[in-house]
Amino acid sequence: MFKNNRYILNSILGFSILSLSIAYFVQYVLGHKPCNLCLIERIPYFSAVILISLIFIIRRFEKSISVIVLLFFIFGSIISFYHVGIEQGFFEESLVCKLGVSNDSLSKDQLLKQLEGANISCKEVTFRLLGLSLATINTIISVMISCIMLKVIKNYGQNK
Repeated sequence: MFKNNRYILNSILGFSILSLSIAYFVQYVLGHKPCNLCLIERIPYFSAVILISLIFIIRRFEKSISVIVLLFFIFGSIISFYHVGIEQGFFEESLVCKLGVSNDSLSKDQLLKQLEGANISCKEVTFRLLGLSLATINTIISVMISCIMLKVIKNYGQNK
């Protein structure tokens, strides 16, 4: 593995761990419940932690695993962009945003219980950082990491 790739992959690994830590801090310490799309947007970071760690452990299939990490971050870019579009009113909320919501007739007690654990709307921005929603920040970061992973993959093709 190229030294440059090792540094870049270590950086992405560390950044993914930091990103997940911040997401859980905002969720559990600051009390901002994530919507379903927010939860889906964490998938690329989890995959990066697992797959990049795998690269360092098995020291084989680096290029193939890097391509998979790239695909996860492209997926994350698309989902985050869609989420921003929902927040801005460009797109309607999808079925994913409404998962867990039931239209069945409920008693008063059941309705109160359901409201306590109700899903957060994907339209609602419950937390902002520097004036930007976390979905907006995630879109930018996911696109940047996708570009960086393209560079990593290109590096594997050199000097062979």
